Amino acid sequence: MTHTDRTPGDRTSTGHTPIDHTPVDHPRPGRGDRTRAARRRTLRREVPSIVGLLADERDFAAMRSYRSFTFDDHAAYLRQLDGLLRALAKQGVHTTVALFDPEEFAAYCADTGLDPDTPASRSRFTAAIPASGAAVAYDGRPIDALVPQLINTAVRRATWEYVTTLLADLGACADCGQDIGRAAFDRASHILLRLLEEAGPGTHHLVCSVPAGDEQLLAVLHADRYEGAPPPGHATSLDGGLSPDGAPALFDTSEAAEFVSVLAAGVALEGAGGVVLRTTTPGTPDRLHGWRLAAGGLLPLTEGEVFSAYCTDADTGEPLSPEPGVEYRAGFDLRLDDTGTHH
Repeated sequence: MTHTDRTPGDRTSTGHTPIDHTPVDHPRPGRGDRTRAARRRTLRREVPSIVGLLADERDFAAMRSYRSFTFDDHAAYLRQLDGLLRALAKQGVHTTVALFDPEEFAAYCADTGLDPDTPASRSRFTAAIPASGAAVAYDGRPIDALVPQLINTAVRRATWEYVTTLLADLGACADCGQDIGRAAFDRASHILLRLLEEAGPGTHHLVCSVPAGDEQLLAVLHADRYEGAPPPGHATSLDGGLSPDGAPALFDTSEAAEFVSVLAAGVALEGAGGVVLRTTTPGTPDRLHGWRLAAGGLLPLTEGEVFSAYCTDADTGEPLSPEPGVEYRAGFDLRLDDTGTHH
């Protein structure tokens, strides 16, 4: 699935026209022809590509109902797609991989009056996906690693859209008139800063889980804190901010916004949910802490509760072996004030 009409491995890519192998004398290309061809190749590297990817067997089976979609094996399709991406990368072409959803494609064709059973229609839909759907830049990773990344991007996007709508729809507090969603977001931002401040130096992995109706909202944040300045050559894609005690806290801003939004939903709904924190520092065991949502804040779990949460199978309730080299600790007191709350 690409914005071009053919892909390597597609049975239509060679066509059905008989090939005449009789030797033919062709004139040698002149210098001007070679120059124009070289310029076209150079220009081709300036044109980005968008490749639509059918991530699972179910979506792949749905597309097989179209006669013009000629693949018949999902594993072979993924191998051919991997080859296409590597070939484009060799040419120096920037490629975006977009998650192709057959249901959204059918709706798009119905809305635009396009025939869904043509490569051109698939190309037009694929070109539009990055504007509103899940898409990632191809960075050379193999297809079996690219598919989970793309699915995770789609889940994160869906969670973000759901949470922002939920917070916007909460309206104003009947007692104080404050916007509940905005107040919850401010409160969640304050909680995150306190978490990072109290966690101290190290590499931190935070997970926030909040049930909301039929949805289980989940957000993950990776953050680094240093005693002093970040080490030289630290990735510039990370955004640096100062925690309240002045030590650098480095994190991806989009991850942080998603984390705060999910936490804000838990704060606003005043329901179940919680946060777990895993901290890694050189030369010491990883430390695991946990909290549960309550009264617009986070209450620390005991050491036993943290151990039970990590060492119990969520589906069966059976105990699991503790992870080697990990310390299970109680959540620490965040000493939260009323910042971001409404009354």
